Amino acid sequence: MTFSLSLTVLLSLLSVLLLHVNALPLHYNHPIHHRHPRFATHNYRDALTKSILFFEGQRSGKLPPNQRMSWRRDSGLSDGAAMRVDLVGGYYDAGDNVKFGFPMAFTTTMLSWSVIEFGGLMKGELQNARVAIRWATDYLLKATAHPNTIYVQVGDAKKDHACWERPEDMDTPRSVFKIDANTPGSEVAAETAAALAAASLVFRRTDPTYSKTLVRRAIRVFQFADKYRGSYSNALKPFVCPFYCSYSGYQDELLWGAAWLHKATKNPMYLNYIKVNGQILGAAEFDNTFGWDNKHAGARILLSKEFLVHRVQSLHDYKGHADNFVCSLIPGTSFSSTQYTPGGLLFKMSDSNMQYVTSTSFLLLTYAKYLTSAHTVVNCGGIAVTPKRLRTIAKKQVDYLLGDNPLKMSYMVGYGPRYPRRIHHRGSSLPSIAVHPGKIQCSAGFSVMNSQSPNPNILVGAIVGGPDQHDRFPDERSDYEQSEPATYINSPLVGALAYLAHSFGQL
Repeated sequence: MTFSLSLTVLLSLLSVLLLHVNALPLHYNHPIHHRHPRFATHNYRDALTKSILFFEGQRSGKLPPNQRMSWRRDSGLSDGAAMRVDLVGGYYDAGDNVKFGFPMAFTTTMLSWSVIEFGGLMKGELQNARVAIRWATDYLLKATAHPNTIYVQVGDAKKDHACWERPEDMDTPRSVFKIDANTPGSEVAAETAAALAAASLVFRRTDPTYSKTLVRRAIRVFQFADKYRGSYSNALKPFVCPFYCSYSGYQDELLWGAAWLHKATKNPMYLNYIKVNGQILGAAEFDNTFGWDNKHAGARILLSKEFLVHRVQSLHDYKGHADNFVCSLIPGTSFSSTQYTPGGLLFKMSDSNMQYVTSTSFLLLTYAKYLTSAHTVVNCGGIAVTPKRLRTIAKKQVDYLLGDNPLKMSYMVGYGPRYPRRIHHRGSSLPSIAVHPGKIQCSAGFSVMNSQSPNPNILVGAIVGGPDQHDRFPDERSDYEQSEPATYINSPLVGALAYLAHSFGQL
């Protein structure tokens, strides 16, 4: 009894000491991250593994022998032939069989940023994350092989959407769409430059030759984006709209692309570009939505590091811009402009809302890292908001996604006991080639699409659009707004899950 009492006293003293240590400012130069002293209710490591595995289910092209999502087979092996170029590979963006260059590039940038910030914590998953990035960058190098030209889409989206067929059976036209000096597309070009530049940092140590190839291409592609200014939504409107129409213009991508090239090259030219053009490109515009279309918030957080950590005084304003973004998310403050569901989920829009949940969570954890490194806090009109508070908000969002919500539903397929069974995804919903080797024709698949039967192939790690503003989720295959997964929903979550898995001692 005395022994157990002494042990209790010792343990409580130890916990007080640990809490005291956790309250001290931490440096992030080493992969020792802020540890949450509580027990984790989720297996973030398992979720991390699955969030990366998902990308194998989205692969287009010739699949490698070590393909883990085994119900998939080769597809799109003649992509690019319509324009006599090799565009085999890359990712299908969501539940259809089109390769859209704009969201694919953003996915690549965010996967790379996840690894740049939190890759040191990923242990065995780091190599899988690198493979997922390289599957995209190999394709983006092909798409940018010709100077002043980018092949930005393979597949006619309207004709593809008129069919419900497996990618392996696809017989809709594999039309190829490009931007060039005559039909510019600065958003997709600058985002592609950002993706190549960010990925060059991922491979800098493990494959320096590949890294140099990526950064050289990024420089050339950004030059094209900036020189031939124009929106790809104008040039290619009938083909890219309404699917991935750019509503925010191309200014945000030019700032974002320049920020990544500054980070990847350290060439003073890009810092100068940001200083001269920042205001014109909307650096101070208030916008707290970050996703495949609008990059302003991401650019602010990324550039704030240059001031906070690297002491680049000329970028001082980006700390204020980043703070404004964060303050808009803090519930209960006079600056808050963000809607949350009754269950606590950040809610931006009814179509694929979960992409904003994952991207915002990533930005909060990344900004918390920069603030901790600089021993500073967020200033919300004189009210100090600590990095710890940002981490708490991000964790709450990730926990909701993983099942801490009114429906007790995990919105990641294959994670937890209850998750969406009828996702809006052609390959997942139709019998696999192994089960049904015969071709399933264009319209034959709609009987499956409209049925209530669960998908036979589990697209492990896929995160769907998520619940509505009242926390409701019908799990209907036809409901693409709520039930469709997408690569750009997963990519920022990879970094957030790596941070959480490490901070709870799971990695």
